[in-house]
Amino acid sequence: MVTPVCLWSGPRNVSTALMYSFAQRDDMIVVDEPLYGHYLRVSGVDHPGADEVLAAMNCDGDAVMQDLLDRQLRNPEKRLFLKHMAHHLVELDLGFLAATTNIFLIRDPREMLPSLTIQVPRARLADTGLKRQWELYSELVSAGQAPAILDSRELLLDPAGVLRQLCESLELDFTPAMLAWKAGPRPEDGVWAPHWYHAVHKSTGFAPYRAKKGFPARLQPLLDECLPWYERLVSRAIRATTTGETE
Repeated sequence: MVTPVCLWSGPRNVSTALMYSFAQRDDMIVVDEPLYGHYLRVSGVDHPGADEVLAAMNCDGDAVMQDLLDRQLRNPEKRLFLKHMAHHLVELDLGFLAATTNIFLIRDPREMLPSLTIQVPRARLADTGLKRQWELYSELVSAGQAPAILDSRELLLDPAGVLRQLCESLELDFTPAMLAWKAGPRPEDGVWAPHWYHAVHKSTGFAPYRAKKGFPARLQPLLDECLPWYERLVSRAIRATTTGETE
């Protein structure tokens, strides 16, 4: 049976680029953060464009996931790739996870936090998704699944090598078409794209990895909270087969 692929990412993790990559496949249909409206409704957090998102989406997360599972059953020729944020998993029946193939995308918080706090100035550990990712990963392993973990650094160092390994774990053939796309917005983008997708809309593929230098001292307490969860996840991540680091 064909199962939807659920990507569980944190924010500012090149997750939209990964979604665009899978959108290049003829056998996949991508869906952008279908639980975002549910998360905003339940949490009440203040995000850029929140009112527009709430007005545009079905904000009943349980109904959203059931609709997507039904959609996959009706159209097994096209596999769904659902880009999710791990921190959107609040007040939901997680039974649907037994009918999905789950993967994780993480990023070193030393590189992620300065970017996240531009849009979410008062970010907390929960906003990074890292603790929730580890909890969810552990629950899925206990249930007999073997979720793949991608680290954004490894992906950017070696897009072809990492994607090839990911596709193998998903029982898909890797295609070089996944490495490039046209610049600009895509029809699959959520209505929040104008607030979050400025950089990825300028891209035509995965950007070369460039290490960030320096770290804001004001974010050190949050970094200290994030690192233990990131380190547990990254120790299990797919590794680049070549190095393409750019200074």
